[in-house]
Amino acid sequence: MNTHRLVVAALLLLPSIGLAAEGDFPIADGPYKSSMDSLKQHQCPEWFRDAKFGIWAHWGPQAVPMAGDWYAKHMFVQGHRQYLHHLENYGHPSEHGYREIIDLWKAEKWDPERLMALYKKAGARYFVSMGCHHDNFDLWNSRTHKWNAVNYGPKRDVVGDWQKAARKQGLKFGVSEHMGASFTWWQVSHGSDKTGPKAGVPYEGAKAKYADLYHPPGAPDDKGWYSKNADWHREWFRRVRDLVDHYDLDLLYTDGAVPFGGEMTEPGCSLIAHLFNTSIKQRGSLQAVYTCKQRSEGRWVEDLERGVMPGINPHPWQTDTSIGDWYYNKNWKFRPVSWVIHMLADIVSKNGNLLLNVVQRPDGSLDAEVEKMLEELAAWIAVNGEAIYGTRPWLVYGEGPVRAKGGHFKEDFAYSAQDIRFTTKGGSLYAIALGWPEDGKLVVRSLAQQAGRITAVALLGCDDKLTWRQTPEGLVATLPDKRPRDCAIALKIAGEGLKPVPVMNPILPDAKGAVTLTADAADLHGVKIRTELQDKKTPNIGFWDDSDEWAQWKAKLPRAGQYRVAVRCATVHADALLVLEVGEAKIECKPPKASSWADFREVDLGTIELPAGEVMVKARPRDAESWKAINLANVTLRPAK
Repeated sequence: MNTHRLVVAALLLLPSIGLAAEGDFPIADGPYKSSMDSLKQHQCPEWFRDAKFGIWAHWGPQAVPMAGDWYAKHMFVQGHRQYLHHLENYGHPSEHGYREIIDLWKAEKWDPERLMALYKKAGARYFVSMGCHHDNFDLWNSRTHKWNAVNYGPKRDVVGDWQKAARKQGLKFGVSEHMGASFTWWQVSHGSDKTGPKAGVPYEGAKAKYADLYHPPGAPDDKGWYSKNADWHREWFRRVRDLVDHYDLDLLYTDGAVPFGGEMTEPGCSLIAHLFNTSIKQRGSLQAVYTCKQRSEGRWVEDLERGVMPGINPHPWQTDTSIGDWYYNKNWKFRPVSWVIHMLADIVSKNGNLLLNVVQRPDGSLDAEVEKMLEELAAWIAVNGEAIYGTRPWLVYGEGPVRAKGGHFKEDFAYSAQDIRFTTKGGSLYAIALGWPEDGKLVVRSLAQQAGRITAVALLGCDDKLTWRQTPEGLVATLPDKRPRDCAIALKIAGEGLKPVPVMNPILPDAKGAVTLTADAADLHGVKIRTELQDKKTPNIGFWDDSDEWAQWKAKLPRAGQYRVAVRCATVHADALLVLEVGEAKIECKPPKASSWADFREVDLGTIELPAGEVMVKARPRDAESWKAINLANVTLRPAK
């Protein structure tokens, strides 16, 4: 008799206090219901908007081999480097499976209180613990799942111990759940080698006694990120609700879209509603944050993995990234502190937060290199935190030659002192330069004389009075000989009626002489119009409802002659009319009706004669009567053959 299963079953049959409805996905009473429409009332808590920076412990049994992320899956994929690593160090996965890796995770040097003190000093205002990765191993004292860190591995309530340490330091506390994808992710564990002496011998995941760890076999057509298995949907909900009900969460992160796909209301929306209603009951108002990798339109906090928004997003959002691999990898180099600071400044200028994974060794300790990075970050924050915490975006996020490409997995940019990011707070404007100018003069082109009157300029971390002047070319500040920090410095600026002067860097041609004018490089004019992401990867100019709003670029053409003009866009309207002004030429564009706002089509607008050098390109509605909204991804100018 399986006593554990009887206990779990009994727990699940107990009535839940204050639940709005019985059924598979019961939620706490409150204003939020299990629907996308209900979530539209969501307002992001001010604590999250002010916090700006969090640290994440993406840490669990998969750190043990020190071979990087997704080890538990790839150890069952014949020929993969992690399979070969497992074969060499542990044995064949038919005999030595992930169960063995779990037992080897002891976390013997893990000191959550010491680490949390380091993280607070480094500037973190919230902390996020791993709750359950795709490996289906719960890091808390799970009431519904025996494969957890209290029963196996370190035999500690990892989430609970992290929570106590975070609360002691006054940090907000969150948990990440990645288990939604677990069912299909783990199916490789049911396979076997295709070749070699062990060909056809089932891996550990095929053993019935481990079905509650590796999941039962899935249907042949069940291969997406999220499984179609209804039993798994119910189990996912019970386990994540267990987290919400017992760990007083300020934040819950889902690794994927709202489970389980598209606009389904259950169980994903039920879980979000339960989180929000529980927070209201406990705190008197909504103080919990839900974040996932799906366009939110304000219904939750949208998250980008290892990437950033291309411009200011009207709703708070978050980047999650890591200083190395997601799990400890002895072959990966860690990111320098300059990279962390540049990411933070760029993200905050665009109304976002940075959630940074600090990679831990299997035993729970940090490499000396990582501790040094945290010390350097703490020193920068001590001087420049004023320009980060509690700030809001300015009218533009920044200026400079480097414009981040929006989307997931786009985070490697070579910034310089010419790249400046803006934040505002309490009547002050902050200009954060992502480097130290070689000549000691920092030029902020957006704050030229046309921007309004500047009355005071100071350098954070410098007690001496700063020499500065406002010219037609920009605000020019002469920096002191002693550098407070090289990787990024912040000016604190006071003024009257400051509005940014448009700074447009010319878009350069590619090797074939073609110029691509992307949405994230556009100078936008209007209140509603903004850059957004479609399909989690395609930056486009969207929310373009007002016929008085428009976009422009500066292109640099390598030679004079005939250029073929094309527009890549999407619209669900059949009669939208866009005018493209290229130099002196005006071209009317009527894009075809698309199946969705993400169904981008390239529209050929013919050829025009253009001079060499810089040329202005403007996209605008033809008139108010004919205007229907368009999502514009890019404009291309290609030399005609």
